[in-house]
Order: sequence, then C-alpha cells, then structure tokens
Amino acid sequence: MRALVCHAITDDFSGVDVREVARPEPGPGEVLIKVRATSINFPDLLLCQGKYQLKLEPPFTPGMDMSGEIAALGEDVDGFEIGEAVCGGARFGGFAEYAVVKADGLQRKPDTMTFEAAASYSAAYLTAYVALVRRGHLKAGETLLVHGASGGVGMAAVDVGKLLGATVIATGGSDEKLAKVKAYGADYVFNTAGGFRKQVKDLTNGRGADVIYDPVGGDVFDESVRCIAFDGRLLVIGFTSGRIATISTNMPLIKGFSVVGVRAGEYGRQFPERGRENVQTIWDWARAGKTRPYVHDTLPLERVLDGFRMIQDRQVVGKLVIQP
Repeated sequence: MRALVCHAITDDFSGVDVREVARPEPGPGEVLIKVRATSINFPDLLLCQGKYQLKLEPPFTPGMDMSGEIAALGEDVDGFEIGEAVCGGARFGGFAEYAVVKADGLQRKPDTMTFEAAASYSAAYLTAYVALVRRGHLKAGETLLVHGASGGVGMAAVDVGKLLGATVIATGGSDEKLAKVKAYGADYVFNTAGGFRKQVKDLTNGRGADVIYDPVGGDVFDESVRCIAFDGRLLVIGFTSGRIATISTNMPLIKGFSVVGVRAGEYGRQFPERGRENVQTIWDWARAGKTRPYVHDTLPLERVLDGFRMIQDRQVVGKLVIQP
C-alpha cells in the first residue's frame, strides 16, 4: 500500500515522503480500515519535526483523524462488521491507504456526515469540548474569546461555544478568513494585527472575557492577560505562534483568573470514564446535527506535504483533508 512515511526528523519535512509499504494486519482488539479520508492536525507536523509531546522513532506514518470502511477485524473485536463505515482516531498511522486502529477508538460514521467531515471531527471537537467544558467550565451567557479562530481547533471552539450558549469573540490574522469565521457563527471578529484588548473590554463593558481559548501563545497570550475577566479561565491549547509565553504570577493573583492547561487526549487517559463521556458527547452532537466541522479542501495523498505547508503558512480555514 501507499503511505506517508517519516523516515527522518527534520524541520522542513525533507525526511517525509510517500512510499510503498507493507499493509498492516490488525491484532487483538484492533480493526483494519480502508482509509477514505484523513484530516491534517497541527500535531502531525510537530510529530515529523520532533517537536510534539509524543516522540516517535522513524520510520512512522503520521495521521490522527481518519474515516473509512472496515477491511478486517482482529481477534476479540465485537460490534463491528467488515464493510461498515467508521471514523475515529489514533495517535498516528492515518496518512495511508490502510490503517490499524484500536476498536475502542472507533465510532460508526454518522449518516449525516461525509467521510471528509467525519475525518475532520474527532481531535478538533474533543479538544474544544475538554477545553471549554471540562477545563474552562464555560456557562451559557458568558463571553468566550477564541484565538486562532480560523484554524481547525479554533473553528471547533467557535462551534462548541455557540452550542453552549456563549457570546463568541473570534480573532485571527486575516480579514478574509475572519469573514468566514463570522459567517460560520462567531458573534464578533477582530484582527490581532490591530490588537484586541480594547475591543474585548468595550464589548464586555470593561469586564473582559470569561473564558479565553488560546492555541496561539506568544503575543496573543500576553494581550489576553490584559482583557480577561475576574474569575476568568485562560486556556492554554498550544503555541502555533512559535513562542511559549510566560506570565508573572502577580497577574493571576491581582486579576483573580486561572491559567489552565488543556491536553484532551491525556485528560481521557488520566480519567478514563470521563474520557469516554467526552467522546460519547461530541459524537452524540454530531449524530444530532448540532455540530458542523468545517472542511477547507481535500488533497490526494501525494500532496500531504503541500497540506503541511499550507497549514504552516496559515492558508487554511477549518480542516484540510487528505484522500489516500
């Protein structure tokens, strides 16, 4: 089969290409999927650069979120049938024509979703759910400030924030992309090039945002500290700006806010029962048509690296999907 293989860790992805490799076989508790779609997540890029929390020794195939049909069942797998349309995730392996996934990490693909939308869902919406519900305790009527709102996890946070009844303020670096975020459902959008502190303060009558969702870090984090409400929750999702921000502890002391780290997958591993509840909730939302993953475009497997660079250059709104 064809698969994207990272055979060397490099910053410029020169150690990554599409190769012919042996088709994997499912072991006990595993399922072999004929992959129809796999979305690109920012951690896929970091994994190939050796910058992600999970460190893999090459060679390996990245790709976390996928959808497709079951091609084979391993031992001790119940509840699934060959040919059934499924979706879900693994920590790697999705950028290939076939992938092995643990059966307990799969969901039946909702009939209301295309393969592309289903492959765009799990990681982004699980991150948004764990961040806003489990860690941020977002309540209806509160103000949510979403940074990097045009990205995959950002668009998911806008969608989930509106579903939970919040007023959503979205920021980003492109007026064109922010227009799409506004059309998608954000109540207000601001370009971070002009700053956002004053606008957030004005919109909240000087109080500030109750919850801030920050996958960007750097200068955006620094300014967020200046426009968060008392008893607010500043959620650290990631550092796509490239700079990990620091904070003087007198700021949360004086302003009475919390800085909260978010690792959705690790949350589920630390609290398995809650982790299962998280996954069940987001897929229940999907089946009920309450959530709307935003697919920017689809590319063939041979263009995965083009997709990586599009994400690096911030050319994507929502999720970019690969079709093996």
